[in-house]
Amino acid sequence: MITELGHFALILAFAIAVVNTVVPMIGAAKGWDRWMAVAGPAAVLQLILVAFSFAALTVAFVGSDFSLRLVVLNSHTLKPMLYKVAGVWANHEGSLLLWVMILSLFGACAAWFGGNLPATLKARVLAVQSSIATAFLAFILFTSNPFLRLAAPPFNGEDLNPLLQDPGLAFHPPFLYLGYVGLSLTFSFAIAALIEGRVDAAWGRWVRPWTLAAWIFLTIGIGMGSWWAYYELGWGGFWFWDPVENASFMPWLLAAALLHSAIVVEKRESLKSWTILLAIMAFGFSLIGTFIVRSGVITSVHAFASDPERGLFILGIIGLFMGGALTLYAARANAMEAKGAFGMVSRESALVLNNILLAVACFVVFVGTVWPLVAELTFGRKLSVGPPFFNLAATPFFLALGVILPIGSILPWKRGNLGRVVRRLVPAAILAVAVAALIWAMQNEKTALAPLGVMLGVWLIVGAVVDLAMRTGRGSLGTRLGRLTRIPRADLGKAVAHGGFGVTVFAISALLAWEVEDIRAVKPGDSFEMGGYQLTLNAVHDVRGPNYTSNMAEVDVFRNGVKLATVEPERRFYPFAGMPTTESGILSGPIRDVYVTIGDPQPDGSWAMRSYVKPFANWIWGGGILMALGGFLSLSDRRYRVAAGASKAPAKAVPAE
Repeated sequence: MITELGHFALILAFAIAVVNTVVPMIGAAKGWDRWMAVAGPAAVLQLILVAFSFAALTVAFVGSDFSLRLVVLNSHTLKPMLYKVAGVWANHEGSLLLWVMILSLFGACAAWFGGNLPATLKARVLAVQSSIATAFLAFILFTSNPFLRLAAPPFNGEDLNPLLQDPGLAFHPPFLYLGYVGLSLTFSFAIAALIEGRVDAAWGRWVRPWTLAAWIFLTIGIGMGSWWAYYELGWGGFWFWDPVENASFMPWLLAAALLHSAIVVEKRESLKSWTILLAIMAFGFSLIGTFIVRSGVITSVHAFASDPERGLFILGIIGLFMGGALTLYAARANAMEAKGAFGMVSRESALVLNNILLAVACFVVFVGTVWPLVAELTFGRKLSVGPPFFNLAATPFFLALGVILPIGSILPWKRGNLGRVVRRLVPAAILAVAVAALIWAMQNEKTALAPLGVMLGVWLIVGAVVDLAMRTGRGSLGTRLGRLTRIPRADLGKAVAHGGFGVTVFAISALLAWEVEDIRAVKPGDSFEMGGYQLTLNAVHDVRGPNYTSNMAEVDVFRNGVKLATVEPERRFYPFAGMPTTESGILSGPIRDVYVTIGDPQPDGSWAMRSYVKPFANWIWGGGILMALGGFLSLSDRRYRVAAGASKAPAKAVPAE
């Protein structure tokens, strides 16, 4: 019964979304207050209905209701409860329902926290948001219904993909979707502003918190996915330039550009056209990511579906919203005239350069991601674009971005003195070059990767410290530290985020340059040396898990004759799915990880073993945490809360002719 109610709630949510798309938009155009007032309650009701539908599907998974086709394909009675719950969104239909629930959540949040928005703008924002929900609810109901019943239910399910049976599944997709879908609200603000024919400082203030929230969630989601891949796949990599990884990375780049561009709109009423375009394109790339994951055009461990019909439906959604948005953008170009002028040497110019670098980097990643598909369709050739291309093509843009960030952060608005700014950053530059020279001298193999990467990381970190130091004025250290607690949180958050980016750059460079790898066959009782550590394979045991069997190794890790720990890498087999997985054993430390995986048994009684020493691996995700923390600090600034500072609603816009 609960399943039928969930299906009915989904149909009712679709009807509400249709009404909320049409009625508030007409009300805003006609100036009818009652029609516009429909938008808020309808958005909240839509969220309640979709959330109930999602809860009904969750109940079916938890209760192993094998009369539902989706539960049969993605669950099993022996599966641990965590994976029964997480299995709700570990498939195409369930993940799409989560997508729409988060979409509805953002619409309801705009209704709850948008009290200071002008009535017409709020109505149009919620109407556009509901139009997106209408499209995706139609997609679910007509092509991806999660509530399909089976005439003859089996006694048990087919289990979940073993690679997804990990705690990362419980956290990574929801955070990633919060970022993806959060960009829908910035898109809705952009379209509403274009319809009204007005983009001003107040609009920039309203849209910035939503952009910041989406960017924070994307940062957390991407970081979690990277960490999950690192410890789960057994290769020890943190990023593989997989097409689906790229699908989340591209909106992140554009969201970062949009965030910086919205600052200029808010502060100087410049870059209006560019900011609106970024808002459209950031959500557009989120839709492109949805297409990549669900259309079957690429093969990936992350892909949810391989149904061309679904891919065509998503292409239709992309064409409708992106085509309509860009057409409206072109028609309203005259409404986005910039008011604030600025010099070539100014914070505005630095932000423009920052945005160009981020946008071009996104374009490069996009070309590399879709080129194999284009080549196959156009030339009939199967090509593979892998890490060498992306590393070579994207690295220069991030190097340039890292160089200008500290300079742009302390440049004044409108017009600045580059020489004065550079003089303030001389200590940071000297320290960065000194550290790079020291690393070059200490290296056994003379590679430029580590010195350059570490120099850039130190430059970013110390540059962020200089930025904060400049904001504390003069006086004793205690006095200046006291002032540090009173500076605006947005400024503090900016410095923390930039410093976090520096930490990640440093860690990636160090890991790629200094990683040690060892592959060999090892018999129980054998020891070997690797990267300053001694590893001993004690034994390999057969272990039975709740829904898998496992060969678990016991590997002792020594350094200078002192035992540090015992790690237990596994080689698991899931009989119901008929699929093996590799579980790594990791000895984590503040400076380096010792990473061990076990492979197949050999005829002579030995076991294939792959081992690594990975320097500063955890600093990669530590930098990501700092970036997200910087975002949260900025979001908590009272000036940038939703509609903060808009004490007076702007005058009613005159509709464009």
